[in-house]
This record gives sequence, structure tokens and C-alpha cells, in this order.
Amino acid sequence: MPAPASTPTAPLRLLGIDPGLRITGFGVVDAQGSKLAYVASGCIRTDEKMPLPERLGVITRGIAEIVATYAPGQAAIEEVFLNKNPWSTLLLGQARGAAIGALVGSGLPVAEYGTMQIKQAVVGHGRATKEQVQHMVRRLLSLPGDPSPDAADALACAIAHAHGGQGLGALSSAGRRKSGRLTSLAKLK
Repeated sequence: MPAPASTPTAPLRLLGIDPGLRITGFGVVDAQGSKLAYVASGCIRTDEKMPLPERLGVITRGIAEIVATYAPGQAAIEEVFLNKNPWSTLLLGQARGAAIGALVGSGLPVAEYGTMQIKQAVVGHGRATKEQVQHMVRRLLSLPGDPSPDAADALACAIAHAHGGQGLGALSSAGRRKSGRLTSLAKLK
């Protein structure tokens, strides 16, 4: 009697977010084993003339629309880095909070990664330039051209999550992991 054929697992759809108050990048990839497939990427843009609460609303609604459109199973977001200007860091943190709120509000588990972790996972060293990240994202996902810097950073975040953060099912809601931190207590699907 022949051995039963193994059933291939369905790809896990991952959403990466590169938060910003002016431009929030997003990237969606499907991960199956060590294989990654590009799904979508782009940017949510806010008008600098709008009041801060309205700009945060644009980010929140944009993320919710992306989640509704692409139905990811997990999300990953870049952590805030410290700028020389504390006001800029504060504004970035608010944009990041709006994005996390939208993701968690949509029921997604959210992992957080530092910039150096993401660059290490995608390029091989944590001090890579934006151009190097764009180029490696293009190569890893077999894209016809380099994505915009913000979309590339978001795709890189999703790639980092696929490669090391969640090991395609290894994350649990127990909390901290080696490559990222889970911020949602939602159970993984």
C-alpha cells in the first residue's frame, strides 16, 4: 500500500507595515515553507495640512482597508527608532500606534521588529542602506523593479517575519520571541 501523500500547507499571508505620519508603507506576502510570493504593496499618504487626529484616522482607515482587502493572517510592524528630534519621534510613535490599533482591532496578531533586525533578515547586515533593502526585496520577491522605499521597508518587515519571527507557525501568544515581539494576545489561526 503506498504511503499517504502529504498535504501541502496553505500559504500564510503576512502584512508588513513601515509606519510614518506622512507615508505609511505596507507590503503583503504569502509564505509557504521557505518560499515567498509577492501579493501587494503600496503607501498610505496623509496630507501634512490636516490636523493630527485626522491624519491618524487616515492611517487607521487605510490599514483596516488593507486588512479587509488582502485578509492577512499575521502582521509585523517596524519599531520606532529614536530621531535627533524628539517631536519627530513622538509623531512617528503616534502613527505607529494608529497602525497597531487598526491591526489589533482587525483581530491580527502583531509582531514588532527593530530596523536592524529587519535589515539583517533581508540584506544580511543590520546597517544596510535603503537602496540595498529595496534591491534585496526586489530579488527575494522576483519583482520587475524596485518598490518605493516605504513599500520596500514594509515588504522587508513581512519578509523578516516570515524568515525568523514566526517560522510559519512558530509564534505563540505567549509573548517575546527571539526575532520579534508579539503585541496581540489574539490566538493564531
